[in-house]
Amino acid sequence: MITQQHLASIHHADRDLYAREKILNSAIIAVDISSGWEAYLEIFDAFYADHVEVSDGTESGSVFGRERIRTLLFKFLVPLHVMAEIGGLSVRIRESPILGDTAAETHSAWSMDLIGVPGRVCQISWCTLRRWADSRVVYEGHYDHQQTGGPLTFDDLSLSPSSTSVSEQRPS
Repeated sequence: MITQQHLASIHHADRDLYAREKILNSAIIAVDISSGWEAYLEIFDAFYADHVEVSDGTESGSVFGRERIRTLLFKFLVPLHVMAEIGGLSVRIRESPILGDTAAETHSAWSMDLIGVPGRVCQISWCTLRRWADSRVVYEGHYDHQQTGGPLTFDDLSLSPSSTSVSEQRPS
């Protein structure tokens, strides 16, 4: 009887873990970066522990603590937002779960399409491993990074140069 109750509680905990993972991933996908970057930071604050560790798969790539990671996110999100809002860049994010068998751990495959105004696409894909404690992510590792298509350039954005040259702006 005790074994059945223990297995039932593990099964319930797994359901909660996958439900939290699904809610987190759905929130990330639902945000429109052209409308702002702040919602991503709110999601990060809501789901990640203060003592979270994030790694890009290299030994020197680990960053510890929510504030340090929040700063890195800000440095990534703001330029992406500007390119989307002002430059016309389209950003499409997709995610699919990867089944695993380790307790308190989830995996998912991600891809982000950066689509320039003329239609050129750069796709970046990676996998994410998350370890959870209670309702917070305490570790997130990114692995299997891939890029399809070359980097986008200034020509892929709809930024037009100022109609007034620098010499015309100088007082006489």
